Amino acid sequence: MTPAVVESDWHFPYSSILPSSPAATPELHLLACQTFLPESLRNSITSQRSGRMVSGAIALAFLPLLLTLIIRYRHYFVLFYRAVLVRIVKDCLTGLSREERAFQYVLTHATPGDADSILDTFDQWCSKVEFISNIGPKKGKVLDRILTENCPLNVLELGAHCGYSTVRMARLLAIGARIYSVEMDEHNAVVAEKIVRLAGFDDDTVELIVRPSDEVIPRLREDFGVERLDFVFMDHWKRCYLPDLQLLEGSGLLGEGTVILADNVIFPGAPNFLRHVKKSGLYEYRVHRATLEYIRGIRDGMAELTYLGVK
Repeated sequence: MTPAVVESDWHFPYSSILPSSPAATPELHLLACQTFLPESLRNSITSQRSGRMVSGAIALAFLPLLLTLIIRYRHYFVLFYRAVLVRIVKDCLTGLSREERAFQYVLTHATPGDADSILDTFDQWCSKVEFISNIGPKKGKVLDRILTENCPLNVLELGAHCGYSTVRMARLLAIGARIYSVEMDEHNAVVAEKIVRLAGFDDDTVELIVRPSDEVIPRLREDFGVERLDFVFMDHWKRCYLPDLQLLEGSGLLGEGTVILADNVIFPGAPNFLRHVKKSGLYEYRVHRATLEYIRGIRDGMAELTYLGVK
């Protein structure tokens, strides 16, 4: 017995009503399909079309917001490109660290023994070749002025990095003054020492200490014979600013009139450090407003503290 064939409502003879002629456009075929489709399927197609239209409208609505954000934060995108992406690519291509590349540039373009030539060459490399977060020439003038006004004999630098700020300070020190420069990264310390020696400063002027700052500060008196610090420059990890300042306060190395200069207190920022300075009552302070070194449009600042002594 031959089984009965059940006609499904999915099968419709729309081809019989649409002749195969140029007039039978895809649009007409689609209209015919929708005419013979079940109502539930037609509703589904209509919903999908509506959903796509709504999604497109939402995307268009957010486009001005996206453009506004890109324009507003364009300087941060530039910083990310120069400080991160370029560094990754050149690390892979050269096999050298960014700091080693900076030293090679300074070595081949600066005048040995001329501190100002080395600083200028460093600034040129950081501005036009790759980004390194040195204090830079503009904020560097504030550092120069403070050193010239105070004539410190014992200077503590927290964060030597490549030696830029070390050279900047050493060139302004009086005869007999000394910098104790602390850098925890061994590779950066090697570069920093090369830069410092290239500028013409020996161990009597710059003592480079390769250890974490929280280990060095409590032992400055015992290991290096330091009884008092006249000037402290902070440019290391911003999260270390507050604990290191508290170590200095408890060490007895700060005397009345000791000046502390902390870089980058606005960007990336050191809010806990600034809060402590304001509430402790131990300091006169001011913040020198500036922009981030070698990048326009990113606000930054340096905090200048003068220790008043324990009340």
